[in-house]
Amino acid sequence: MNSSKSDLPSRLLLKLEPWRNATHWRIAFSGGLDSTVLLHLLVHLAQSESLPPLSAIHIHHGLQAVADAWPAHCQSVCEALGVPLLIERVKVQPGASLERAARDARYAVFSSLTQANDVLLTGQHRDDQAETLLFRLLRGAGVRGLSGMPVQRPLGQGTLVRPLLEISRAELEAYAQAHQLRWIEDPSNQDRQFSRNYLRHQVMPLLTERWPQAQASMARSAVHLREAQGLLDELAQIDLKHAATEHDFEWLRLPSLELAPLAALSVARQRNAISHWLEPLTRLPDADHWSGWTDLCDAGHDASPIWRLADGNLHRSAGRVWWLSGNWLRTPVIGADWQAPSSALRLAGNGRVRFSGQTPCGPLRIAYRQGGEVMHLADRGHRDLKRLLNERAVPGFLRGRLPLLFRGDELLAVANLPGLDGPVQDGWKLHWLPTDEDQGLS
Repeated sequence: MNSSKSDLPSRLLLKLEPWRNATHWRIAFSGGLDSTVLLHLLVHLAQSESLPPLSAIHIHHGLQAVADAWPAHCQSVCEALGVPLLIERVKVQPGASLERAARDARYAVFSSLTQANDVLLTGQHRDDQAETLLFRLLRGAGVRGLSGMPVQRPLGQGTLVRPLLEISRAELEAYAQAHQLRWIEDPSNQDRQFSRNYLRHQVMPLLTERWPQAQASMARSAVHLREAQGLLDELAQIDLKHAATEHDFEWLRLPSLELAPLAALSVARQRNAISHWLEPLTRLPDADHWSGWTDLCDAGHDASPIWRLADGNLHRSAGRVWWLSGNWLRTPVIGADWQAPSSALRLAGNGRVRFSGQTPCGPLRIAYRQGGEVMHLADRGHRDLKRLLNERAVPGFLRGRLPLLFRGDELLAVANLPGLDGPVQDGWKLHWLPTDEDQGLS
């Protein structure tokens, strides 16, 4: 790599140009080769270039006895370079994948520390990108997974940037040796029980022996696939725009889509649009689990099918699909006497209710639908509550959560439903805020 010593600084500076006006650059500093070279490059660039304030963070996972010496090593490197270092110790949760658990713990800290207009820089390089592509290919990933690690993505309130993704490990090693840098060699990187290590030590050498440009070609494929994913995302946004129609229950503030525009698409476009929509809400299902979406779409007109996913449920009701999670998946506690109806009443796991206008008199209580309730309407006489809810196309998942106001056995009001939320002649209405977020009651 004949240009590694002279060329690397200018290539790095070019990659970081979009973030030159950031408030702060922080390096994820493991003490390994990649982050050591990145730190050294940036410190020396800062001597001739106007760069944001630079600091480093070292995450101590405590998974190996040998790792106990790494914070001291990182501290000495940073002191020699004049870079402030923050050392954070994390507890890795046991699970099926120790690698994933350690990564989750590490990035939770990174996310919490990355403020608005901050940039976290990590040292993944071209060889890492090729390994990622091959690893995900062997796991049957789709276009999104095969697009590899992005150069940038949101993190916390700021941005994560990987400026070395087009630079090979060999170039980094050449730079480190030319500048006599010292770095940590993690012994776990030699453990071939880990899938990535197996690929790195067993598979990649065979590939590069036969195809010397294999890693560069694979990294280039990841760039092409990322571009393809970008086009799929644009298509998803077009399709979702047609399905993101207004409805009578906007006040629920629940993610929802109209089903008909989605059902009119090809199966592949449905899956693309729904994947894009679900990505910020839940871990996406694998290929086999997508039968749940088909079942949800194909269920009978009067059915209320549910697709259960990792972090919540997708319900079909009233011509829409609704995303429910958290308290929406729990049955609210039945019954609450309203001792002071002049103020808001907090409901267990179901937000709050309050009155607007004149407060009705009498011993009042809030309850939920059990079936068989009847309500008296001034212009229609006594009507079955089920029929009234059907007339207003109230989604099925909502019917058991709507707060009902009773005085004795008399049903006075159904919160938030126009015409049922309080008698016009009495000058009051029952309002419900479904969550406990302080968003005001309206």
